[in-house]
Amino acid sequence: MPGSFQKQLQMQLITAKPGDVIVIPAGLHSINRGLSLNVPGVTIRGEGMDKTILSFKDQVQGAEGLLVSASDFTIEDLAIEDTAGDGLKINEGRNIVIRRVRTEWTNGPDEKNGAYGIYPVQAENVLLEECVAIGASDAGIYVGQSRNVVVRNNRAERNVAGIEIENTFFADVYGNRTSENTGGILVFNMPDLPQPGHSTRVFGNTVTANNTANFGAAGTPVASVPAGSGIVINSNDKVEIFDNDIADNDTANIIISSYYATGYQGTREMAADYDPYPETIYIYGNRFSGGGSSPDGLDLKALKVAMFGFNGRFPDVLWDGYANSDKLDSEGNHLPEYAICVADDLVEVLNADLPNGSKNIVVGSQQHRCQHEKLPAVTLASPLG
Repeated sequence: MPGSFQKQLQMQLITAKPGDVIVIPAGLHSINRGLSLNVPGVTIRGEGMDKTILSFKDQVQGAEGLLVSASDFTIEDLAIEDTAGDGLKINEGRNIVIRRVRTEWTNGPDEKNGAYGIYPVQAENVLLEECVAIGASDAGIYVGQSRNVVVRNNRAERNVAGIEIENTFFADVYGNRTSENTGGILVFNMPDLPQPGHSTRVFGNTVTANNTANFGAAGTPVASVPAGSGIVINSNDKVEIFDNDIADNDTANIIISSYYATGYQGTREMAADYDPYPETIYIYGNRFSGGGSSPDGLDLKALKVAMFGFNGRFPDVLWDGYANSDKLDSEGNHLPEYAICVADDLVEVLNADLPNGSKNIVVGSQQHRCQHEKLPAVTLASPLG
């Protein structure tokens, strides 16, 4: 049962001053109420993500394990387990470092698990590295409505979404390993948020066998993600996917979709400046293998069998076919600046033609053989990097 350590930690967080370093010793520490920090310039440090463990298995109060509403914050070398809601949430901060933090629901995939493991939102200048996220019923690692973000060298397993970048400007996602999630890496724009997003680079990641059955709560955006999704782009622009190892994701290794192909269409208000179409997508230099052989859902299964036979597989890139008619040429293809470009000769794209009831499905590559100007690397302001 929680005891003196919980009271000590709560007091340290309440009385913290800028510049303080709160050290949490090794051990399994039982916490039954949500923790919070509202003071800038604080560091929370454990002795290792497998040594310093905050267990919220008996949590009776609080929507998160740890809620931080402060800038110039660092947290490192500890674990947060079995929270009733989100594991670690950081809201509206600048200069955030999350390093070697593990969030986990130890019972495995379960709709009753908390939604988000590591969850910086409305933040700027974020470095999230060498973390582990397991068992979240929405996203293990989620960065939303933020700007200038680096997510690198993390591991995400058995979440609905392994890593999700949502409504965020300028994010680099690299060196991560995602496996056994429903979807490996998601780059989304939601329609009802005040900030849209664009300019995300996804590179140097290993995205394999993300085939866990979707256990997201009904009505949530991730509940519409098919099991077997490697990298998913939804309604986001200026996304660059390169130099990844992407393999054995049973629906498709890469999925590109619009708001109109989601399960939440019509359930959310659409902001006036929301762009529901994915545009200016650049895919090149990835290494693909397997995948596409056992898609999730009856419609996708039927489409796969009809086009490729029982023993066939979808191409590596699956696109729903929705496009803004104002950004098409006379032949119905994207104008060059908005195109979905796949620069590798052996990688084909399946255009599912969903706007027309899949009457004119196209499998090919030539119309997507194009290039975009490459996005710049994200630069984090000092002292991050």
